Amino acid sequence: MVISFSLAAAALTAPARADIYACPAEDGTIHYTNVRPSGPAGQQCRVLVRQQESQPQTTNRATSGARARPRPSQVRSRDPRRYQRYDAFIHEAAQLYELPPSLIRAVIRVESDYNHQVISHAGAQGLMQLMPRTATSMGVRNAFDPRQNILGGTRYLRILANLFNGDLVLTIAAYNAGEGAVTRYRGVPPYRETRRYVGRVLRHYYAFRARDTR
Repeated sequence: MVISFSLAAAALTAPARADIYACPAEDGTIHYTNVRPSGPAGQQCRVLVRQQESQPQTTNRATSGARARPRPSQVRSRDPRRYQRYDAFIHEAAQLYELPPSLIRAVIRVESDYNHQVISHAGAQGLMQLMPRTATSMGVRNAFDPRQNILGGTRYLRILANLFNGDLVLTIAAYNAGEGAVTRYRGVPPYRETRRYVGRVLRHYYAFRARDTR
């Protein structure tokens, strides 16, 4: 897989862009990559997500069984300091679960825009928008506590990364649509909202990674 990350490393080796291609393999499976292969193999690929796409999440219900990720109902904070407010918790979670801080930041940015008090229409809570059942299973007692939420959300990302062999795209897709949907479709589910979500998280991830490595 071209898009994958070392589970013990904080930096990825993928180039800093977020176009995603779905490419059929000889065994009939679909591989997802941000580098389009050259030659005949590349001609068989189709663009799944364009880098310049920046459409917001608009669905307020699960799509074909996907876990809903609707727009939060509360007014979001406009204080720019919120983007650095949880750095200590993000680095703690990144070290504990061996994931890149830039991935955690990107998920928080898309899920809640760093509003720790947000509740979605579907009931997802806090910075990483944990559903109550997921929060409980991740050991989170108070989903509105920033540290607990970040540790719980990162733990869930870690579990998904293990499940999908470190594939970055599938890990992000499963965080949005659920691991069952990704397993069932053997790749990113054909849900419009999930595909948008993957593109948005990847764009923020590459931006945060570029900033962190300067």
